[in-house]
Amino acid sequence: MPESPRASPSSLRNRTAIVTGAGSGIGRAVAEMYAGRGARLIVSDIAEDHGRETVRRIADAGGDAHFVRADVASADDCRALVDAALSKYGRLDIACNNAGISGEAKLTGEYGIEAWNRVIAINLSGVFYGMRWQIPAMLKTGGGSIVNVASILGQVGFATACAYVSAKHGVLGLTKNAAIEYATQGIRVNAVGPAFIRTPLIAALENDPQSLDMLVSLHPMGRLGESNEVAELVTFLSSDAASFMTGGYYPVDGGYLAR
Repeated sequence: MPESPRASPSSLRNRTAIVTGAGSGIGRAVAEMYAGRGARLIVSDIAEDHGRETVRRIADAGGDAHFVRADVASADDCRALVDAALSKYGRLDIACNNAGISGEAKLTGEYGIEAWNRVIAINLSGVFYGMRWQIPAMLKTGGGSIVNVASILGQVGFATACAYVSAKHGVLGLTKNAAIEYATQGIRVNAVGPAFIRTPLIAALENDPQSLDMLVSLHPMGRLGESNEVAELVTFLSSDAASFMTGGYYPVDGGYLAR
């Protein structure tokens, strides 16, 4: 009998994945790309309409996705996402911890306490809460891959963004720490560092050409990135094609960090 064809290392067929902040931008692009490679999805966002739209788009393309509303600043919500994956699909193989906010733009000596707490809760604690429940679920089935969406600002500073910069630096530390803890147990943990990507958050600057031009000028390639360009990297790291990669930080930044 002829041998059955082997799955491509980049395939996510028969894998179950969670994507947070999947209602728009990078999160939606990742969810749709995961589904396109064969994964079953738990799509999460705090904005229900946007999250359900992502599910509809995946279903229309022939994919399998289920929406669960979650605020990643809540440990209980993050646990519920994992419970949903196990209940609906029986396992968890992949997680992309993407949800985040930019926070207010103020100098460190003027930054609001509540604003600081909110950014740290979502952008840093939310990643920890996610991994806190994702890792035990993956261990039960022999391993998995976690990709945390950090930022170029996980490596460098940016004036008036002290909370965001601090949180994203923390995500890199958390990623590296978890990677070495679980490297022999089949769980890979990596981080990606997008520069300024053309998402709904950036789209708000369309009415402020001067600010938009300033952001573009920071990228040697002379343009902003696209969500699909980040999703390609995330999907690669999530697949067996990246089987010897863990604890890494991979910018997708149009040359931003090369300056």
